[in-house]
Amino acid sequence: MIRVLLALCLMLPGLGTATAAEFTPAQRAEVVAIVRDALKQDPSILRDAVVALQADESERSQAASRAAIAQAQLVTPADPAVGDAKGDVTIVEFFDTRCPYCRKLEPVMDSFLAKDRKVRLVYKDLPILGPASVLGTKALLAAQKQNAYAKMREAVMKLPRDTTLPQIEAAARGLGLDWPQMTKDMADPATQARIDANLKLAHELGIQGTPALVVGNELIPGAVDLQELQRVVAEARKG
Repeated sequence: MIRVLLALCLMLPGLGTATAAEFTPAQRAEVVAIVRDALKQDPSILRDAVVALQADESERSQAASRAAIAQAQLVTPADPAVGDAKGDVTIVEFFDTRCPYCRKLEPVMDSFLAKDRKVRLVYKDLPILGPASVLGTKALLAAQKQNAYAKMREAVMKLPRDTTLPQIEAAARGLGLDWPQMTKDMADPATQARIDANLKLAHELGIQGTPALVVGNELIPGAVDLQELQRVVAEARKG
């Protein structure tokens, strides 16, 4: 509330040069009285102040994200990727196999990659939605060791969200993978270490949910449509 009041103060004549810390108790009381009177005269002031505050917080968050992206090692040689390995733009997608919005993003991303052949898409498995997410992620990382990450990912993303081990096994065997070897690789501590590294990176970048895309120096939370994806990639190419 103090921040909202301060935002309101900045919109009122004569009060724009002070900060909240500089107000004495008496001055704060006077400010509240002024604000109350102003709101009676023009209630839209509160709306405008909230909008201004939200814009300021969004700008601060974006600046923090850009700084974190600049310092982070976003991509490693072990990361699974599709598209052009030498593409002029790299998209890093943090996803969860159980996430419904990640699944909705699939056809959008497929359509985008079909249209834009100069992009590399790097996957970061981020199992944050429970045991079934961890199971799905471990299956994908294990399949990667048999050069079948993309095929297994496509299969798992079409399974029921509460994916079970028998479903994973059926999908793997259907793709002709070595299931006994997959189970060993899923249990390998190195697989969990990769998951932990992705979780750590997501935390450093301030990612709080899936999907999340990093395009250039921009972090885009949530699913996007084709037009928005094309726009952010075009912006990345400019900069």
